[in-house]
Amino acid sequence: MPTDWMPSRPIAILLAFLLLSLSLVALFHHFGGDDDEEPYYPSLQDRHELEWNTTGRHSHVLEEGPYYALDVAEAYVDVELPPGEGGASWTGNDPEVHLSYWLPSNTLSGERVPVIAIVSPYFDFGAPSPSPPTDVVGAARGEFIFENFVPHGYAFAQVAVFGTEYSTHCFDYRGNGEQIGIDAAVTWLGEQEWSNGNVGLYGKSYEGATQWEAATFSNPYLKTIVPISGTTGTKELLFKNGSAEARSQVMHMNYFYNTVDGDSDDLDNACPDVAHGLYQGAFTYGAGELDPELNDYWAERSYLGRAIDNYQGSIYWIQGLQDLNVDSHMVFPHYENFRQAGFESRGMFGQWGHDYPDQWYKHINITSGYGAEAFPDMTRWDWGQDLFEWFEHYLKGVGPRPQQHVQVQRNDGQWRVEETWPPEDAQWLDLALGSDLAKTSFEPAIVGGYNNLGLYNDVVFESDGFDQDLHISGLARFHVQVTASGDGGQIFAELADAETGMRLGHATMDVRYHDGGDEPRTVGFLETVTMRMEFFGIDALLPAGHGLRLTLQTTGEDYLEPMVNLPLTVDVSDDSVLSLPIIQRGGGTVFQPPEWEPQ
Repeated sequence: MPTDWMPSRPIAILLAFLLLSLSLVALFHHFGGDDDEEPYYPSLQDRHELEWNTTGRHSHVLEEGPYYALDVAEAYVDVELPPGEGGASWTGNDPEVHLSYWLPSNTLSGERVPVIAIVSPYFDFGAPSPSPPTDVVGAARGEFIFENFVPHGYAFAQVAVFGTEYSTHCFDYRGNGEQIGIDAAVTWLGEQEWSNGNVGLYGKSYEGATQWEAATFSNPYLKTIVPISGTTGTKELLFKNGSAEARSQVMHMNYFYNTVDGDSDDLDNACPDVAHGLYQGAFTYGAGELDPELNDYWAERSYLGRAIDNYQGSIYWIQGLQDLNVDSHMVFPHYENFRQAGFESRGMFGQWGHDYPDQWYKHINITSGYGAEAFPDMTRWDWGQDLFEWFEHYLKGVGPRPQQHVQVQRNDGQWRVEETWPPEDAQWLDLALGSDLAKTSFEPAIVGGYNNLGLYNDVVFESDGFDQDLHISGLARFHVQVTASGDGGQIFAELADAETGMRLGHATMDVRYHDGGDEPRTVGFLETVTMRMEFFGIDALLPAGHGLRLTLQTTGEDYLEPMVNLPLTVDVSDDSVLSLPIIQRGGGTVFQPPEWEPQ
């Protein structure tokens, strides 16, 4: 055959078609085949065998997308507010939500694309060095979406809530006005000619709260939310069983002062709830929960009840089990409640703090007892791919329905899959004070009051070592009988490994809320009540031979002393019981995330 031989045109076309087919087959098999052959994507259990990009500050999808981002565009979304919201609806300045967005290049050919949006108060926020405005891709939260998803044909939007950046009206801290503005922005994104009508929301902390605010509406365009340590209610965040976090006294003022700069536009901040928010934390701390006006303020900022009634999309819950900023009671037991209500749900619950699953440069600084023992397996370099598979299904209708499971990490680093969390098959281990948990000192079992004068120390109980490993998984309970000295007093309980001193978890309660929840009841002098305390989420291994240490004190972590700090006498008897949810796991439930070496 001559060396300069070339195939005829029909043969060349056929060869090109065959080469293309082989390439598609290779790609198809990379992500799996049909249901009778290989899975559509690499399985969770096989991800550690694949090659991942671990060189940057966030995770990446397995395959880079073929598109590029067009120039940034911006929009002002008109919002109709009830007159009672005040602010711009009173001043005559039309209430508007400002947003910036980037389209992928496939829209140039007329293709309609889904939208991933981050809704935040943190654009152009904070003096003297403000964060970037909406038209600059934000670090951490924005870069991850922009770099991973725009190339795969997603639009990306950054939305400023009312009273921040160029959005008008008042900064209605998580209130009704803010919720209406978010809903209007979601509708605008879903109705654009370049949009396929499917909107997903993403973000951490306040940017998780804005997702729950959006979910309180029956907005047909909102198809999925991915709240990462997202606040599901404001009072619930700042007060746990009546115990007040320190920031509950200043949080509203901190945000308000960042929206007032001394010009005429500040009149747009003249909303009734803004003024109300400046003092409501202190009122609630000092028994203001009896004020109906304050109860209305809190009810407006509690989202789960309305979300479970109205929301029509899916939920991917992400939570750090060591998060002391947005504590895990923002998720548990609500995850299971939504699952039982029929919502398509998935969870990823790691041993990190107030972080993203792939935020290794924060994970690396976590201390012992707060997640350090789980590093580096804590960092999920497959997070980008995990979320890609979620968004592909719920925003594009591509790929199989993601498994509706929970990926949860134990405090020693081991990951496993659960049907739900807390696990439903836990066996409860009851440990009574005085017998199973012996008091370790001679001081009276009194918490609070005189303790502040140095007359009493913390009350400490310890158990003997256990014969076998204990895997504590769920919401441990401590039902402790106390005798009150009047209408006040608080217990902060910390559970630790008695052998090593490593913290396992904590619970807190004001005695007026002894039945749990947020309904207080007056407690009389020398009245005996049972404080039904529930620990924040724990998934921890207590090795065989180790015992437990339970320390009772007036306060701990980021909580304030009670407003009325009266002593509580603890009943050291079988009427005071620590109950631990214990599970047995192993085998096929355990998986290894992508391995990497910290730089």
